[in-house]
Amino acid sequence: MLNQNEINKLKEQAVPPQFNFINNKKIDGIKGKRLDVDSPVDGKVFTSITDSTVEDVDMAVNAARTTFEQGEWSQAAPAFRKKVMHKWADLIEQNALEIAVLGTRDNGTQINMALKG
Repeated sequence: MLNQNEINKLKEQAVPPQFNFINNKKIDGIKGKRLDVDSPVDGKVFTSITDSTVEDVDMAVNAARTTFEQGEWSQAAPAFRKKVMHKWADLIEQNALEIAVLGTRDNGTQINMALKG
């Protein structure tokens, strides 16, 4: 059952500025520009994100390709990949309400729909 007090607390929680994550590093984009993220729920800015350029995307794609070709993930044993994916799933389940509230703040989705998603 949903706890409205917990939801309200999460709605008011500060969301730190978000960055690109490329090659295990937070990167604020080549041009360093930011975009404010307004919530459709109340019209208030609740965080900011990197205003990525084509060059930022190219850097991310190149880093991903290099990592893939190095084989740490792509050549890993299926059991290892399964273990990692299960860990991701566990973390998503453990933080489902926080993720759902963030989705609600970001795009106005109803909380029940966000939790199902």
